Amino acid sequence: MADDGASSQIPPTLTRAAGITWRALILLAGLVVVGFFLNLVFPVALALFLSLLVTALASPVMNLLDRFMPRVLAMVLSIVIILTAIVSILFIVVRSTIAESSKLVASLQSGLTEIRSWLKDGPLGLTDESVDGLVTQAEAWGKTAAEGALSAAAGELGSLGTVIIGGSVFFFGVIFFLLSPDKIWGWVVSWLPSSSRATVDTSGRIFWHSISNYTKGIVVIALADAALVFVGLTILQVPLAPALAAVVFLGAFIPVIGAPIATFFAAIVALAERGPVVALLVIALTVVVGSADGHILQPLIMGRAENLHPLAIIVVLAIGSVTMGIVGALIAVPIAAALYGVAKFVTGRDPDHPYPPAPV
Repeated sequence: MADDGASSQIPPTLTRAAGITWRALILLAGLVVVGFFLNLVFPVALALFLSLLVTALASPVMNLLDRFMPRVLAMVLSIVIILTAIVSILFIVVRSTIAESSKLVASLQSGLTEIRSWLKDGPLGLTDESVDGLVTQAEAWGKTAAEGALSAAAGELGSLGTVIIGGSVFFFGVIFFLLSPDKIWGWVVSWLPSSSRATVDTSGRIFWHSISNYTKGIVVIALADAALVFVGLTILQVPLAPALAAVVFLGAFIPVIGAPIATFFAAIVALAERGPVVALLVIALTVVVGSADGHILQPLIMGRAENLHPLAIIVVLAIGSVTMGIVGALIAVPIAAALYGVAKFVTGRDPDHPYPPAPV
């Protein structure tokens, strides 16, 4: 009885907080175990995820071709079309960037020199020591970031055998995900207890729908951002507009911050080639592109595929970059957005998918 009296004196709020805490700790431990396992098979997991992204792009093309030809032939043609489009876009972007790389670097160096002079001679009136310290810190940060990206890329590629294994998983993953997605997913769900099949089935479909919409949407948004920047730089008569637009295209695959950061390089080039007024106009262009991206393009094109707050996206990008480098920055947002959609469903907050779902 004494124990019951002591227990009754515990505030209900503390009891609820303790219950939430131990459940959260168990969930966190489960995520750590899953993360440890995925780290052991990271090349295979990455290959499967990339095959899902290509499947998301190729499936609409295959469904269209499937009306006019056998399914296998439609699958082969859809893969060829999508991979050709990806390679062609990357070839144009990389070629444009490399062709103007020397001029681009020279313009960036000239623009940074002007910024350095303004820091000393402008209203800030910084000393040479202060400016040199800022430059040294910026160079050290850039070097660290570049080395981190290169080491992460090298670690992810690994040995030639790992590349071959990952490439094989990617290739066959795309083929079978296109040919028999429902059969594969049905087989996975069939191994689960009957009481949880409906929940897992709906969660998986929500996850796939979010990843698919994000993948198709981010390509369109990247092209739109690059086109907006190219038109703006052409109107302002900023040199190297094609190369700068190509940099923006690549940057746009990192949501929220990628395109504005890439456009900032255009402002430095404009400062060196066209003066401070045009550079300020390019900065204004950065704001326009960022606003169009966040308030028009993403809601219109992606819809609810990326239903995350900008601050949440930045935090997710930071976590992905710290844990997996450049690959983490690219895949963190679509995975987080898909998991958020699943979390809304299992907590009964998704009006389109009532919880609990109907039995499978």
